[in-house]
Amino acid sequence: MTDAEDALRHKLKMAHRKAVQDAEVASKPIAEKGLLMVNTGPGKGKSTAAFGLALRALGHGWPVGVVQFIKGAWDTGERRLLEGSELVRWHSMGEGFTWETQDRDRDVAAAEAAWGKARELMADPAIRLLVLDEINIALRYDYLRLGDVVAALEARRPGLHVVATGRNAKPELIAAADLVTTFEATKHHFAAGVKAQAGIEF
Repeated sequence: MTDAEDALRHKLKMAHRKAVQDAEVASKPIAEKGLLMVNTGPGKGKSTAAFGLALRALGHGWPVGVVQFIKGAWDTGERRLLEGSELVRWHSMGEGFTWETQDRDRDVAAAEAAWGKARELMADPAIRLLVLDEINIALRYDYLRLGDVVAALEARRPGLHVVATGRNAKPELIAAADLVTTFEATKHHFAAGVKAQAGIEF
């Protein structure tokens, strides 16, 4: 096959691919919808992806709400950056991982306070995107009533996007979600003895 024939073959293949793709996009009847997104799984990057989404939303001028359920005591790079934006309402309300607090009543109280703040932000018509960081952990340990959380998320106002992060997302939350991404743990430097590093893990 000559270079010209190869180029023509590629052009025809991509033209067909474009026609198929355009038809697929045209078949979708809903232009906009507030999405419930879940980032879960054992792999690294669930919160990182959510904060990347927050940056994208901010780039479009959207007001963003953030409620941290577990990692609130951490001084993180994303908190330093986003908390200073006039478009971000940031609330770090966790007290650290459950194995650090070792006090279930205290953990439940912190989770309930964080969920109360999340409900306030959900009711605020200015907020376009709400990040519920590590809410899946609070649900996993039954710090919150799963049925109440899922019902509130399903009843959210039409234009509100919500992303819930954390391992072990409950099946009921996954069923209610519009988008679920499972982060797999293929390889992690921690297993080779490398501790969490500023700028990478936090």
